[in-house]
Amino acid sequence: MSNLSSNTSQIQLDYELLSPAAVHLSSEQIIQAVDLSNKVFNISRKWQTYINGMALLAFEEWLQERANTLTIRREKCTVLQPALANAIPVVANLQVGEFKICLISTGNLYDSEIALSQLVVDLPEYVPHFYVLVEVLEEQASAIISGFISYQELTEKRVRANLQPEADWTYKLPLNWFDSDANNLLLNLRCLKPTAIILPVIPDHRPHISSTMQSNLIAFLPQLQSPECELWEILTWEQGTAVFTHPELLGWIYNCQQQTSNSGLKTNLKDLFKLCTQPALNVGRWLWDELDELAQEFSWKLLPSFTPAVSMRSPTEEFQTIVNQLQHRGLEIPSQARGAYQDLLLAGIPLRLYAMTWHLLSETDSHLWTLLLVLGTTSQNTLPSHLKLRVSDQTSVLLEQGINQEQGETYLFTRVVGNWDEKFLVSVSLMDGVEINLPPFTFYPGCVL
Repeated sequence: MSNLSSNTSQIQLDYELLSPAAVHLSSEQIIQAVDLSNKVFNISRKWQTYINGMALLAFEEWLQERANTLTIRREKCTVLQPALANAIPVVANLQVGEFKICLISTGNLYDSEIALSQLVVDLPEYVPHFYVLVEVLEEQASAIISGFISYQELTEKRVRANLQPEADWTYKLPLNWFDSDANNLLLNLRCLKPTAIILPVIPDHRPHISSTMQSNLIAFLPQLQSPECELWEILTWEQGTAVFTHPELLGWIYNCQQQTSNSGLKTNLKDLFKLCTQPALNVGRWLWDELDELAQEFSWKLLPSFTPAVSMRSPTEEFQTIVNQLQHRGLEIPSQARGAYQDLLLAGIPLRLYAMTWHLLSETDSHLWTLLLVLGTTSQNTLPSHLKLRVSDQTSVLLEQGINQEQGETYLFTRVVGNWDEKFLVSVSLMDGVEINLPPFTFYPGCVL
């Protein structure tokens, strides 16, 4: 009897270990999930983001309780980036150790199949090693890790079943394709080498987004501005691929749904396409007194090192005067800063654009740089009253600066700060639509592009 009792207890213990246990979330974790959903505007996607947030927090809790030696990195997780959460219905790009994880959150598992976004199956940028099914019990503030399948297994089953995507960019997967033993997932995460599951390679260079794509997005602007917009209802899969592999475009669509008018959106999109498609000047090379090939092609000329006490000849002397003025206004320019200039001709008006850059040191981020821009005329005359200087980054038009006619300004000054992975597009225009767009500015010190 004692052996039978012992065996029964062991069977019960094994069953408890192998069965997916509910992970209960605290009120603070629920608030975190709500905060994530509040950054999304579409009602259905707002709810899905809330469920996805609960799934992420529950999965992290589940891993912490069972395998706290595994490192979880969530900085690239799509649900934490509003522009991505607004368009991607699952939790993609979660990193556990060396593995990429995609969480598929669902409210219940009563059906015999689930919908999985085509984005995380067919676009290498979002494909994981493992897809993990998380049943979210919202009313109980808990979730259950209900099953998983590797990318390799999913691909093999999909080919054998000749499974094709639906019109709404989803695959309908039978639930019995998933391994319901969550402990096997833990075993894989602990013991399997990531190279055992071969993921599709992200192309070094995605095809450039075309001018046709820009025209299409402008034409679709009324639909894209609607918070109820579903991209699969508007775009073809090929167009969707272009959007989802250029996160800047997802950011533009997200911004569309925050604005009630079209004001600035078309200009922002035009600048965004240039940032995505045009080669960029590497101003980081200026710190080494070098011009890259693109800067040479556009006739940029390096200025000597900045030394306030030395008298120099024009145009260096002119810029020296400008720098002194800026310093009197309180702008700190370090000695290691380097600049260059380019002469422009806009509708017969001779202009000169100075640009200066330096590496910013910060206690929290060592990868910051700044770009100082000064626009004037080569003749030092007053700038035309209808002249404008515009600077954009990948997310928006940062500023559009005009002339103060009352002051009769001789120069336009502006300064922007960005991370090393950020680019800036500079445009000079007149009111009648005549415009010059310079190649984007980027910053890679010590890196030859």
